[in-house]
Amino acid sequence: MTTIVNSLKKNITSEQLFMLSALAVNGGNYFYNLILGRVLGPAQFADAAVLITFLLVLSFIAMTFQLVTAKFYVLFNNRFFESFISKIYKQALVVGLLFGVLIVVFASQLQVLFNTYSSAMFVIFGCGVPVYFLMSVNRGRYQGQKSYRALSITYQSEMLSRLLITLGVIFFFNIKSSWVIATGILLSFCFGLIPLKTDQFSFKKRLPLHSRYTKQIKSFFLLTAFYEFTQIIINNSDILLVKHYFESYEAGLYASLALIGRIVYFVAWMFVMLLLPTVVDLKKKGKETASVLFKYIGYIGVISLIIVMVCLVYPDFIIKLLFGGEYLSIAPLLWKYAIATSMFAISNIFAYYYLSLDKYIPVVISGLLGILQLTLVVIFHDNLTQVVHMQIIAMTLLLVIQIVYFKGESLFSKKA
Repeated sequence: MTTIVNSLKKNITSEQLFMLSALAVNGGNYFYNLILGRVLGPAQFADAAVLITFLLVLSFIAMTFQLVTAKFYVLFNNRFFESFISKIYKQALVVGLLFGVLIVVFASQLQVLFNTYSSAMFVIFGCGVPVYFLMSVNRGRYQGQKSYRALSITYQSEMLSRLLITLGVIFFFNIKSSWVIATGILLSFCFGLIPLKTDQFSFKKRLPLHSRYTKQIKSFFLLTAFYEFTQIIINNSDILLVKHYFESYEAGLYASLALIGRIVYFVAWMFVMLLLPTVVDLKKKGKETASVLFKYIGYIGVISLIIVMVCLVYPDFIIKLLFGGEYLSIAPLLWKYAIATSMFAISNIFAYYYLSLDKYIPVVISGLLGILQLTLVVIFHDNLTQVVHMQIIAMTLLLVIQIVYFKGESLFSKKA
């Protein structure tokens, strides 16, 4: 047995280890959501889905700090990076406190807007926001230095603690309340800080960088922030709009649909984590980068096709297995929603690729199509089927435009 373990350690690269870890984390998060869906039922699960969606929104906002940290770890030497990360920790904490305070202050308004049973869940969630931003900077450092073992531990710590704490309270104390879910999320942020290097966490250091570096950091930060905002619109606005426009029961059904259909996006996420530092490093060395893009698009394309086909052939079986008979009425929409998320996942690879190369147009394209999707759902929401169809239209158009841009940009580069 020891021989087998040692052999695996020698043959598995750090990137492959991270991908296995990411699969485990996504699997754990899926299990967490599925159990909540089964235990709570459609109506109560709708409230839980709002919190989970808030968590995803938060992850996209905080991803800006993570990607900026990862990129400039690759570009800066150790002396510059130590000062840079000290400053970005401080900025992340300030932004986290700002968002956290806003959520706490407007908790009552959020309760009314999203038709939830309680405002306490927003208050508890808001208290954890600053911790999440610090956690994201910590992850960005590990991502940039390609320390995938430590990066894996942070994601596993967050997932496992949220899973065990939340489900432990629900099953052992039989408390099925939204504040329990919010508390589990809050505590998981604290566990997600593990491992944390406190030696670089200082508020006394300043960034002694040339003005051109400062300008480069600001440009990439704003560009990334804009793109992550488009991610929020595309990936989360549908659940929040459905919760606003539809009754709790239908919103709960849709939340289960979104959870299953988005599996391809969560799989794509682990490739994005590997894509950015790889492309930045290749560009720094003057090497070609398109082959990396093709490799990851190939992976996501195959995975997407398999997921769509399985959802098309076995929708009732999947819904009943994962959520139970109460959710079966949503089964016919499963493969359609999977198509929409597949288009988005592939488009996302293009966008992050160009983001790594400091090219802005694909990010702007994503923003415009995100606004288009939001607008279509606001106008056309007579039923859940119509909501899904609007997303298919917007995401298919996004992918087509991204491909056309890539082709045109490639031809222009060859002529130049």
